[in-house]
Amino acid sequence: MIYAFVKKGSFQDSVSLMIISRKLSESADVDEVSVMMGTPANKSLLEATGFWHPDFAAATPNDICAAVRTHVENPTIVELMSKQLDVELTAIALAASSGQRLPKARRWQSACDKLPDANLLLVSVAGEYAAGVAEQGLRSGKNVMMFSDNVPVADEIALKQLARENGLIVMGPDCGTAMIAGAPLAFANVLPKGNIGIIGASGTGIQELASQIALHGQGVSHAIGLGGRDLSADIGGISALSALEILTADEQSKVLAFVSKPPAPAVRQKVIAAMQTIAKPVVALFLGAKIEQRHEGNVWLASTLAEAAQLAVRLASVSEVAQNQPDVAGTKISGLYAGGTLAAEAAMLLAEQLGVETDAHHHNGVMLNTCGHLIIDLGDDVYTLGRPHPMIDPTTRSIEIEKLIKKTDVGVLLLDVVLGFGACSDPAGAVVDAVNKVRCARGEQHPLVVIATLTGTEKDPQCRSEQADALLNADIVVMNTLEEALLLACHLITRKPASSVLPRPALLDGAKVINIGLRSFALDLQSTGVPVVQYQWAPVAGGNAHLASLLKQLN
Repeated sequence: MIYAFVKKGSFQDSVSLMIISRKLSESADVDEVSVMMGTPANKSLLEATGFWHPDFAAATPNDICAAVRTHVENPTIVELMSKQLDVELTAIALAASSGQRLPKARRWQSACDKLPDANLLLVSVAGEYAAGVAEQGLRSGKNVMMFSDNVPVADEIALKQLARENGLIVMGPDCGTAMIAGAPLAFANVLPKGNIGIIGASGTGIQELASQIALHGQGVSHAIGLGGRDLSADIGGISALSALEILTADEQSKVLAFVSKPPAPAVRQKVIAAMQTIAKPVVALFLGAKIEQRHEGNVWLASTLAEAAQLAVRLASVSEVAQNQPDVAGTKISGLYAGGTLAAEAAMLLAEQLGVETDAHHHNGVMLNTCGHLIIDLGDDVYTLGRPHPMIDPTTRSIEIEKLIKKTDVGVLLLDVVLGFGACSDPAGAVVDAVNKVRCARGEQHPLVVIATLTGTEKDPQCRSEQADALLNADIVVMNTLEEALLLACHLITRKPASSVLPRPALLDGAKVINIGLRSFALDLQSTGVPVVQYQWAPVAGGNAHLASLLKQLN
């Protein structure tokens, strides 16, 4: 049995009404209560779910429709539910008036006047009205984030094209998460600031990737949502391309991380091509997509969120170091290793990045020799015949290092410095002496970047930190792992000049938000110090589409 009543002229957001529906459904003698605004879509939903009542036919989108399903006849239930609904609505109003005062406006122009430098419109109204509200924001020069879903594809395309034509971006529809300069938009987390910029299709992918990055000790510059359909064939990645351009123009974002479900094939090709024009490393995760090649230029492909986070963090660490290194004239990498296993791993890692094979025979300790790149194990028998192992006596390696005086095509030198009992008392000192000779002879025209890894502990006779300091004081880079060392080496020899400077969107300097819909989103923004105005929107002309169209033409 369905009892029903309509509360005229009391517009509320859908989430608040869902919560009220749950609370009222807990009442005695009630099976279930459904409370919705009287929009056409909601009326169809009420009918489809068995909550329809003839009283709802005349309700407007500004009216609340309440349907009560009971298993017993109870004529007083309407009065009881109406009173409880008033109690819940009063509680919402009281909550809205408590605490820090949230700036509010009932007209669009008033909202703009209260926050004249607003650069973002956050929309969480019913999908059938979201496009019109978003268009109003775009035509006022504001970026738009659409939390709203159920927006027609044609409207999404039109909005995103309008945004792109005007140097703006539409995040959404159905965009659950964005974090712009620390501003939490919809579902968001408190994150450390850093140099990794994230682009994601919808919500939890961004949140998990950002959280994993934070767990690894790195931070996020911005996180831009696209909406669940942006990478479909219909939409064509319009906002994805805009987001890549936005973060390319952002000096703070040194590494970009992109996460989504597999795009349409043509869209994937378009997005990857755009990524490869960027002079920054990009980690791309297309969840569930088969990966045939892990590395495509500056684009690194990941299989899982955890892997994408680890890659982004590693690349961010490398980028931080790389920005303090000179541009190298030589485009070749030389690795001179005292440890055979270290030489083998360095060769493997370099081969992976270059897309080549390692040397299968290791003749004369050569672990890799291709296209001018050379990795040698100086502990090989050919180098220790009648001579001490280079870990005991570094002379052999010093001689090989000094040969680089004439090999000016080598721009990066990779080395290991191995500590411990039995090893040279000062391996770093020997490296520094040899490197200084090479740099002095080659001059500023042929700079040589030297990257070392340390194997050993603080308790070793040579003391790890003292050896590291000796290297660093000689402008020799010390990386934590061979993987980081090889990433840095390849980054330096392939580093692209900075892209033509794109105008940096003011949005990245800090979001200033007009919020339409869920008041909780505005309160979250306000709690973090983000300027925000709550636009207390309601459907124009009581939701009468024809009358609203006439009013729009008059304006």
